[in-house]
Amino acid sequence: MLIARRADTRARADFATWKMMAKLNGASALPPEAQEFLASYQNLLAQMSEGEATEATIGAIYKAYYAEMGGAGIPPDVRPRAAEPAADNVTAFRRPAPSPKKSAPFGTAAFAGPQKRPLPVALIFACLVVVYVGIRLYWR
Repeated sequence: MLIARRADTRARADFATWKMMAKLNGASALPPEAQEFLASYQNLLAQMSEGEATEATIGAIYKAYYAEMGGAGIPPDVRPRAAEPAADNVTAFRRPAPSPKKSAPFGTAAFAGPQKRPLPVALIFACLVVVYVGIRLYWR
């Protein structure tokens, strides 16, 4: 069953990739095996709906991969027939809404807990001047 799942997953991924490359006019760069599967898919499209043709082509690719991976006999059915195609289950990605930041006045933020009070630039500059003057006086 492990070989069957791997073969099915690989067949679905490869077919989606091949189909996208064919849409982007890159089918000539595909291996001959892939081009044969895409040609059979185009023939099946003329006879049935897109979903049925897709599933039939993926089934053929799955059988080829199952045999290639060392599966013996008839490949087991890994997907239930009542399942809808994966394209219908795709959900658009949406970023979560940013959480509002709580801002407190400058004086109250000092006692708010883990938040640290930022030092003003003037205070830092004054400390540097004091250190510089102290060093200059020490070296005299």
